[in-house]
Amino acid sequence: MKGIHFLVAFVLLALSSSFAFAFDPSPLQDFCVAINDPKSGLNIPGNTSNQVGSNVTLINVDKIPGLNTLGISIARIDFSPYGGLNPPHIHPRATEILVVVEGTLYVGFVTSNPNRLITKVLNAGDVFVFPIGLIHFQFNIGNTNAVAIAGLSSQNPGVITIANAVFGSIPPINPDVLAKAFQLDKNVVNYLQKQFWVNNH
Repeated sequence: MKGIHFLVAFVLLALSSSFAFAFDPSPLQDFCVAINDPKSGLNIPGNTSNQVGSNVTLINVDKIPGLNTLGISIARIDFSPYGGLNPPHIHPRATEILVVVEGTLYVGFVTSNPNRLITKVLNAGDVFVFPIGLIHFQFNIGNTNAVAIAGLSSQNPGVITIANAVFGSIPPINPDVLAKAFQLDKNVVNYLQKQFWVNNH
């Protein structure tokens, strides 16, 4: 009798665990509806007349609700001639694949410990991947405008621009913390915290 109780308990446990681990990895909707707003497409160049000389036009779930559950977003990045920079930043929830549409970009990311810099010069048609959560950047080294398109593996990839987060946070991080962390004079930290940190997104 104990054998039958054990068998019944085992079968019930097996069946209940199969229900517990059953899920549908597919999206919960069939299609994505484009928005009817010609001003929010990626055909419009972004304004790069700012301190960093770049502009990111992100199309995510906030702009196209139909992206909900699809796990993707896309961005157009415009760069002013030589010196346009998409400053060092991370996407906490997405890997990024970048394709250069026009111009020449110097791009790179920093690996986790040990902090190794991986860089490449990209021309039109070249592709580069920035792994999720790693600090990365793009810099226009050409004498003309540059444009890139980035695909991101999240409907809401998030962005944390490193300089803005460290020196422009509200309220500010204690200058003693930053002076020690960056091995800088506290006056330099105070100066950096008083700057206007551009958000190019």
